[in-house]
Amino acid sequence: MTTLATPRPATRLHRFLGAFALLTAMVAAGLVGPSVVSTRLAEPAHAAVYSSCTMTRCADARTARSGWSAKGFPTSRGWYSWSGGQYNYAGGQFYNREGQLPANATYYEYDVYPRANGAARDAYRIVVNKSTGVTWFSPDHYVNFYRL
Repeated sequence: MTTLATPRPATRLHRFLGAFALLTAMVAAGLVGPSVVSTRLAEPAHAAVYSSCTMTRCADARTARSGWSAKGFPTSRGWYSWSGGQYNYAGGQFYNREGQLPANATYYEYDVYPRANGAARDAYRIVVNKSTGVTWFSPDHYVNFYRL
């Protein structure tokens, strides 16, 4: 009797490799040019940086900034007690690797919305330049930055 193995679901890597193999075959067949491949695979994502913040959640970010300021803007990663019996997370140093924020500064990241200690974090962050106090709000985990 022959036993058939149950197929495993495709992982992200398997799907990527399959798409890459298909694209490579299309280039080889002359269906798309090599420039399409190099442009699509090498294009870095760039954040948008805005000089002010007027969306609704900016008020929440300013409130969070006040709370973190009262705690002295801690530089250690971890959970910190917050009002209402909740906690908020300080993420430690933000390295500005993409260079979207002004250079030659040391930034620290903080969550905007408090929650139960250890709960899953959302995408809302503030990033603070501790030297100047300039604060940036990112509602989408560093895709866009709004100066508070």
